[in-house]
Amino acid sequence: MLSDNRIYYDILETACNSLGLELDEKKYNQFIQYKNLLKEWNEKVNLTAIKEDEEIIKKHFIDSMKIFQFHPLKNSKKIIDIGTGGGFPGIPMKIIRPDIDIVLLDSLRKRINVLDDILYKIGIDDVITMHGRAEEYGVREEHREQYDAVVSRAVANLAVLSEFCIPYVKVGGYFVAMKGPSVDEEIENAKKAVSILGGKIEGIIEVDIEGSDLNHNLVIVKKVKNTPRKYPRKAGMITKNPLG
Repeated sequence: MLSDNRIYYDILETACNSLGLELDEKKYNQFIQYKNLLKEWNEKVNLTAIKEDEEIIKKHFIDSMKIFQFHPLKNSKKIIDIGTGGGFPGIPMKIIRPDIDIVLLDSLRKRINVLDDILYKIGIDDVITMHGRAEEYGVREEHREQYDAVVSRAVANLAVLSEFCIPYVKVGGYFVAMKGPSVDEEIENAKKAVSILGGKIEGIIEVDIEGSDLNHNLVIVKKVKNTPRKYPRKAGMITKNPLG
């Protein structure tokens, strides 16, 4: 049965339609459950500073779904979300495209425990959650260059984020970084790092959120060659001395 809280159905459906994606009752109920569980858990574990229902729908769920404006992601089978936090963008991606294999990675065990609870309660049992640091998993053979795409909404400059993320991407795959409205200088400063790591910046996709004045960018990086074995470095070196 569809949730009584239908006020957000049209907002979500409009966003899905703009992306060529389908919203049904099951998916809608999962989003509403997800929202409620986020608010409940957020009182115990810091997951988001956004607490109003409509803001969660727009700034987290729709913003996450908008990553599918980059159409090759619709054909990616295996995706990892680095620094997933409250599950963004990975869980909304999985709700709206349940056929995609999603891995969620976060460095805080408490957040991973929360995400496990949320996924169980909204009825998703085929998402892999991992606790650990990106630079540690990125050197392991079972994860290094094993993913069709890496997505991240983590707060870090692009040069730093690239070293955390690009090692996971298969040659021919993509790293998609979700960024704010002003990214030109950040991209320019990250070009050398991206190249060293085996990537090439293909472009920027502007994202608008329906019913709001929010606008973000997707920075698209294609993996064109293997990442040299010495990367990623240890976290302290990555953040203190970004490549480039």
